[in-house]
Amino acid sequence: MMEPFQLVNESYYLIKDWQIKDPSLVAGFTTRFGGVSGKPFDELNMGFHVGDQVEDVRINRKRLANSISFPIDEWIGAEQTHKHHIQYVTSLHKGRGALQYEDSLLDTDGLYTDESNLFLTLCYADCVPIYFLSFEKKKIGIVHAGWKGTVLGIAAELVKIWKNLGIHEDEIHVVIGPSICGNCYIVDDRVINQVKKRLSPSQELPFTMKETGQYYLDLKRMNELILREAGIPKLQIRTSKLCTSCDHRFFSHRRDHGKTGRMIGFIGWKENGNGGKGSK
Repeated sequence: MMEPFQLVNESYYLIKDWQIKDPSLVAGFTTRFGGVSGKPFDELNMGFHVGDQVEDVRINRKRLANSISFPIDEWIGAEQTHKHHIQYVTSLHKGRGALQYEDSLLDTDGLYTDESNLFLTLCYADCVPIYFLSFEKKKIGIVHAGWKGTVLGIAAELVKIWKNLGIHEDEIHVVIGPSICGNCYIVDDRVINQVKKRLSPSQELPFTMKETGQYYLDLKRMNELILREAGIPKLQIRTSKLCTSCDHRFFSHRRDHGKTGRMIGFIGWKENGNGGKGSK
């Protein structure tokens, strides 16, 4: 299957086939290049919370806003806590977390909307960005799934929310974005025990043993399994092969020993887009 993320310039990728189907839709993922941040956040750090200069992060964000023609005052960001709270957002939330961390949406690891002119953003540096789209019901969403959010089932949580809103699983398309791969992500028994609790006995295991007490965990694959169990058809789940640890175009919390910048995953309908003003 073809890689869903296509590099547009040094600073970001887009999910091109979604944009081809709906030119008003912008969904993608940034790189670490094309910004002004100094080491160890060089260059295009998008995270306010990592110790970088606030003004540098603002410049980086405004550069992306200009490049993709999505005004910074329409951005929405969150205080991510590796849990599974998902927030429905509207025009009332415009600007929250866009230019300062202090007014981000609190304790939130997922966003969704049915409105145009909203740019949903979450920060990443190895965790899994998962993008949701219903062309039929005009909804978009994005979640942040590290190992904690994954075992809490944040991906399945958004599917559940949408199903309760009348969106059938067949109407939901999902793309799993760039994140640390199974060859780079090594975890211990504590994590694997939580992974086993999340999966049903009949499901394949998304991990292999490296040595006693150490395992290679494929978080992308685990989220695929969770989404399939939630009812999303296999052909409507696409997964990026891009690894944030292998590929030095990205920041990596694991590779960079915790002192690094953040990419953002983003999704939004531009003005006059197909996003409606529907009910929550």
